[in-house]
Amino acid sequence: MKSPREWLAGRVLGFLLSCSVSCAALGAEIVGRVTGLADGDTITVLVDGHDMVKVRLAGIDAPEKAQPFGAASKKHLSDRVFGRTVTVEWMKRDKYGRVIGRVLLDGDDVCLEQVRAGLAWHYKAYAKEQAKTQRLAYSAAEEQARLDKVGLWSLPNQVPPWEFRHRGSDHMNKAPCSTTSGSTSARTGSHV
Repeated sequence: MKSPREWLAGRVLGFLLSCSVSCAALGAEIVGRVTGLADGDTITVLVDGHDMVKVRLAGIDAPEKAQPFGAASKKHLSDRVFGRTVTVEWMKRDKYGRVIGRVLLDGDDVCLEQVRAGLAWHYKAYAKEQAKTQRLAYSAAEEQARLDKVGLWSLPNQVPPWEFRHRGSDHMNKAPCSTTSGSTSARTGSHV
């Protein structure tokens, strides 16, 4: 049998969980400082000085670490947001518990910036979850990056990360390392 204190704690916890589910269903905003990056589309945000929240950037999919431009994508995102205060507009969590959200820095859409720089794909499989204006902007940004051959679009035959993950990274998208002095490896995602 539960003590009155345990019973009350359970009730309060249940209430708080139901409130957070309701907020998530309606959409919510997180404001915090970026303290870490996993890759070119996943950041960690410190909220209220103590809560660490993993955020998967909505509407985009960046190259995996083992793909060409994987490291460049992460560096570009890091240069833009690491140590900075961002706003995350979110409506759901993924199967890993990460918040899926649009990240804003000083009013600028960081997710869109990754696509414009040619360092992420517009993740069209989830495009219907975006507002129409965002969906159109992300799609147009990817098309322009492709035409301009910037970032990952500077190399032919890029494999989208969702296909790369599905097929396995052992044999795909690994360009041979150049032996020329001063060159970089496409394998690391580095570029000059």
